[in-house]
Amino acid sequence: MKSDLALVAMAKRVIDGNRYMVIATAGDAGEPWVTPVYFNPDGYKVLYWISSPEALHSRNLALRPDASIVVFDSQVPIGGAEAVYMRAYAEEISEPSQEECAHAFRPRFEGVEALAPADLRPPALFRLFRATVSEHWVLIRGSDPDRGSGVDARMSVDLG
Repeated sequence: MKSDLALVAMAKRVIDGNRYMVIATAGDAGEPWVTPVYFNPDGYKVLYWISSPEALHSRNLALRPDASIVVFDSQVPIGGAEAVYMRAYAEEISEPSQEECAHAFRPRFEGVEALAPADLRPPALFRLFRATVSEHWVLIRGSDPDRGSGVDARMSVDLG
């Protein structure tokens, strides 16, 4: 049987190994919206990304900062999926610090260019956003030989 340590290691590998997360938000009447964004984690409890403050997900977060997030590799073969689901409080950082920008633009993948705090304040087109994660779950495939039940499920993990 897979240990909780194996599930934690899998969750960290998924977050560390992927460029994009999908963030789900809700509008003022509760209408759902999802969008993929390039992200950079600061550990496993804080995720940074940049977006236009005019994007629908950004406007939704200004109204309702609660968000759901998933990170997964969409290129794996069918039956090989691994995913980390998260519940988070997400917000625009109105006055980003140099330290926040350093975390947000820490080089993980080729092609990421750092921005300075002044690049993320009005009248610039983009802003820095942060999600503070309160809960993590991992995908347990229905066919998992140790934990599967025939139907895909989620299991809570503590990423510290």
